[in-house]
Amino acid sequence: MSLWEYVQDRWSLLSFQGYQHVSLVVQSLLLATLVALAVACIAYRSRRITDVALSLSSVGLTLPAFALFGILIAFVPNGIVVSVAALAFYGTLPILRNAVVGLSRVDPALVESARGMGMSRTATLLRLEIPLAWPVIVTGIRVSAQMLMGIAAIAAYVSGPGLGSFIFSGLSRIGGANATNSAWAGTLAIVVLAVLLDLVLSLLGRLTTSRGIRV
Repeated sequence: MSLWEYVQDRWSLLSFQGYQHVSLVVQSLLLATLVALAVACIAYRSRRITDVALSLSSVGLTLPAFALFGILIAFVPNGIVVSVAALAFYGTLPILRNAVVGLSRVDPALVESARGMGMSRTATLLRLEIPLAWPVIVTGIRVSAQMLMGIAAIAAYVSGPGLGSFIFSGLSRIGGANATNSAWAGTLAIVVLAVLLDLVLSLLGRLTTSRGIRV
């Protein structure tokens, strides 16, 4: 059976697990974005806290995904919860780095002008600093999304949802019937979905960026 015939024969299952894969990534990405922005808003005003945050984000990315999934499933025997927690952890790191860098690069003179006009610190952050740093933050979100599309495949290791089951099933049956097709179908589907998700995030980033600072 060719790869195309394999995909046609299992299209309903492949499309359903593709939906699960994207859903897992998007939900984890939203959670990661909220956490990263909250931490960045606390960290960027302090050089010491900023350095700690950037260091932790760098170190966190060196943790092997297989190991993290394995450790978490030992404490939380629920594949979906473990998958979301692990992906949110990895997704937070690139967004946090970009958010801290973007907020730190906002011109202090603009901030002082806003404060001089009577804007509170919170209003200055929400109406001036975050909008100016948003293009950099969006870049971090896009990088995180692409990374999570790949890491989400490992969710199948802990019985999580997504296309990883096709890959793991194929690799576990190497030499058997349709083993290669299974691995290829899962892998190529993830690549296609990653490209589509990046296009969507690119469009959303452009639509949510102030017209005056669009490149």
